[in-house]
Amino acid sequence: MDWLAIIISSLLSIGIGVLIGFMIRASLVEKGFQTAKNRAQNIIDEASTQAEKIKKEKLVEAKQEIHNLNLENDKIIKEKKALVTDQEHKLNQREELIERRLTNIDKRELNLDRKEEALDEKKRSLEEKNSKLDSIILEQGTKLLEIAKFSEEQARQVILERIEREMSEELASYVRDAEEHAKAEGNKIAKNIIVNAIQKLAQEVTTESTVSVVTLPNDEMKGRIIGREGRNIRTIEALTGVDLIVDDTPEAVVLSGFDPVRREIAKRAIETLILDGRIHPARIEEIVEKTRVEIDQFIRDKGDQAIFETGVGRMHPDLVKLLGRMHFRTSYGQNALRHSIETAFLAGKLAVEVGENEVLAKRAGLLHDIGKAVDHEMEGSHVEIGIMLANKYKEHSAVVDAISSHHGDTEASSVIGVLVAAADALSAARPGARSESLENYIKRLTQLEEISKSVAGVEQAFAIQAGREVRVIVKPNEVDDAKTYVIARDIKQQIEEKMSYPGTIKVTVIRETRASDVAK
Repeated sequence: MDWLAIIISSLLSIGIGVLIGFMIRASLVEKGFQTAKNRAQNIIDEASTQAEKIKKEKLVEAKQEIHNLNLENDKIIKEKKALVTDQEHKLNQREELIERRLTNIDKRELNLDRKEEALDEKKRSLEEKNSKLDSIILEQGTKLLEIAKFSEEQARQVILERIEREMSEELASYVRDAEEHAKAEGNKIAKNIIVNAIQKLAQEVTTESTVSVVTLPNDEMKGRIIGREGRNIRTIEALTGVDLIVDDTPEAVVLSGFDPVRREIAKRAIETLILDGRIHPARIEEIVEKTRVEIDQFIRDKGDQAIFETGVGRMHPDLVKLLGRMHFRTSYGQNALRHSIETAFLAGKLAVEVGENEVLAKRAGLLHDIGKAVDHEMEGSHVEIGIMLANKYKEHSAVVDAISSHHGDTEASSVIGVLVAAADALSAARPGARSESLENYIKRLTQLEEISKSVAGVEQAFAIQAGREVRVIVKPNEVDDAKTYVIARDIKQQIEEKMSYPGTIKVTVIRETRASDVAK
């Protein structure tokens, strides 16, 4: 029985333990559940707080973004409004300009209408005058035939002489008005062309003659150049083809010769010999040959430089060398190569203004005086030699035409020929470009005065301003104010026909009547 009691007691203990465990477990579960519930509530509260905070931040960001967008939109709207305002302003300006142009057009139309009416009135007046003139002529002719018993031919002559006297003033006035109109139109057209052509062009001019001077360090050097029994000077003259003049001029030797290249070779050779100090025939021959090679290269460089400077494209090597030789050639003191380059630039500018080929015009201007490079070596004028050279090296026909016509020997057959002739005249006639001998200068002035005095009604004529103006005094008893314009025109035409001159000559006709008496 004891073991039964033990078993029951054990079972009871187990059951009580289980019950207590269950109760404890239930209590722990309840407590854990409550803790979990509280934690969940805390999480929910924290989540709500965080969500509210995020919501507020997002709301602030959204408001800021909306504000930024509004600012940007306002800026865009302002820019578009400014653009629209500017366009409206421009449109208003265009409308005002169009209105002004329309107003000017209306005024011009009104002026044209008035001028047309005035021309119609003048036409009617002239027709009436012609009709009256015919009637007067017929009436006077009849009266003359009746009274004087003139023949019809004699009467016609008398009437024509009377009409000529009456119309002389009107004719002179017409000539004056026509000249003034032609000058105004000519100046208007020419200014734009000529000024644009020469506005950027200014070239230095070198003046040389047929002699060159070599400066010596002392007079003792003269004897060394002459050499024993003159052998050194004879060697130099034989090798260079230039005459050496050794006179009483202190510390100087003069080189004389018509070939400028030979003079330059001799000049450089003598200067080299002076610096070297060894002057004897063998050394002279060596230095002259070396100098000739240097000058030959110098000539080619000058030709290449001229072609590069003008931009006329490739050219035959022989023509390049001939261009370089023109550096040593002068015409009335003007360097021939610089003159050709200047003419090329002017011809190119003129060609641009009239719509011609600028490069071809420059090429023709550069080669227009190419014959001067060898005109002392070949027969014929530099124009004939230039034409031969241009044809030989197959230059463009416009270049040949420019060479043949730039001095008026033939009529130009192309526009470029005319432009080159004009550019040549501009380059030669500009102040300081050329000099001329005193003899030719005096002849030109004398011829200018003689031409002016040969016109009927002229009392005296004076050439002034180095022959660029002639002032003519007419007889006041024979010439009236209106006829002075006719005399000026006659003198101008005779000067153009009979004289050759650089630039322009202004003709001024003066008529003056003086009355004087002596009180006693």
